[in-house]
Amino acid sequence: MKSTLLTILSGALLLMMSGCGSKISVSTGDILSDNIKNAITQYSSQVRLIGNNDKIMIPRTLDEHGEIVYMPCNDWSSAFFSGSLWYIYDLTKDPKWENWAAKYTESLDSISYLTHHDDAGFMVGSSFLNGMRIGGRGYRSVILRAAKLLSTHFHPVAGVIQLLDLNKDCQSSKGWKCPVTIENMMSLEILFEASQLSGDYSYHNMAVSHADKTLQNHFRIDYSCYHLVDYDPDTGEIRSKQTIQGYADESAWARGQAWALYGYTMCYRYTHKAEYLMQAQNIYNYIFTNKNLPTDLIPYWDYDALNIPNEPRDVSAAAITASALYELDTFLPGTKYKETADMIMESLSSPVCRAEEGTNGYFILEHSVGSIPHKQEVDVPLNYADYYFLEALIRKRDLEK
Repeated sequence: MKSTLLTILSGALLLMMSGCGSKISVSTGDILSDNIKNAITQYSSQVRLIGNNDKIMIPRTLDEHGEIVYMPCNDWSSAFFSGSLWYIYDLTKDPKWENWAAKYTESLDSISYLTHHDDAGFMVGSSFLNGMRIGGRGYRSVILRAAKLLSTHFHPVAGVIQLLDLNKDCQSSKGWKCPVTIENMMSLEILFEASQLSGDYSYHNMAVSHADKTLQNHFRIDYSCYHLVDYDPDTGEIRSKQTIQGYADESAWARGQAWALYGYTMCYRYTHKAEYLMQAQNIYNYIFTNKNLPTDLIPYWDYDALNIPNEPRDVSAAAITASALYELDTFLPGTKYKETADMIMESLSSPVCRAEEGTNGYFILEHSVGSIPHKQEVDVPLNYADYYFLEALIRKRDLEK
């Protein structure tokens, strides 16, 4: 089935529309070197712009006036900029990128002390964990501290890691008791890493428990997923299932499907549990047989959005998916996952999805979606779209070696 599907997709790509609707030609040039050059130009300008200020500034997106929006270090997406710098260093081996990456990573040290956040995978993983892997930096203590704090969010009866401190932010008004989102899967990497670094297997067990419960309760029969499941922490019973950032509770929010694909692929890396590998394949099949997936493989922000094809695309979902598929191909080589990822990357590298140098607030990709229901960040660049795009480039490079 997958082979037939990818044959169809390969043919469709040759006649495809671009990531946002305009016709393009599929590049036959060196996609790696072209994108590396673009990333160097854009992020060099970004670093120079920030360097003109006397404080650390972390770019996230653009506002309605085209001005760069900067965020505090306790924002869930605060570490993607430093993570992108680590990835550019990996792609170039130029020591100036290593120095910049370390500077912006170490400016985020306070995030490993946050007690009300569960987004350690995004915040500590994309910065400090990448600094260990790519730069050989001594960030072990940060990883272990973050994992220890993350473990305090674990509810043993429900078997899951809770979303946020319900006494803080907007969560207190929702009526949730133990909310778990699909993106919580991304923080499990910190627990797996901490288990390996410390020899404390309890971190591993918590991660596996959370992944198992999410597999059991977050997915519909067609392997699309809900955004959020609320548990009773005392009984483990499910209180509600919702799709907070999607079109409707029963719809398939595009970035949620991408987080799910990425999360179970990553979990298989650490556990080799066959159920996780099968779940990643099932999610793949849901995405790439979906009747509302455009032929360029850049999804609408929700696969069930009301006004398709007149709905915004979400480039960030496509970038996350491409990166996940390159890793999935390492576990199942020859099963067309790399070919699918390559087609997505062709679309993302097109002039419609990738910004001209010197534009777009010096972000790489355009046309991502934060949250349409919240009227936030619609059709804008987002730092995490760039991050997963650069990660996908690295994984593509390593596969092709």
